[in-house]
Amino acid sequence: MPQLLTVRVKRPDHRAIRIWVPVLPVVLVLTPVVVLAVLGAVVACLMFGVSVVRAFGTGWRVVCALPGTRVDMEYSRTAVLVAIR
Repeated sequence: MPQLLTVRVKRPDHRAIRIWVPVLPVVLVLTPVVVLAVLGAVVACLMFGVSVVRAFGTGWRVVCALPGTRVDMEYSRTAVLVAIR
C-alpha cells in the first residue's frame, strides 16, 4: 500500500514547490467518504452483475501496485511531478 505521495510543481520562475502527503492519515480523515464510495461500488457491482469480491480484490491489487509510480505532466513552462512511494 502506498505510504507517501510527493507532488512537485515547477513554475515558470524556476522556483519549485514540493508537497509531501502521507497517505494513511489522509485516508483516516476521509474515512466517511471512503465508506460511501465502497457502498456505491457495491451497488454498482450488483447493478452490472460483477462479482463484488473479485472487483474489490482487483482494486486492492491495483492500490498495492501503486508504489513506484511517477506521473509527469508538463504544460507550457509549468511542470508537475507526482510520485507515489
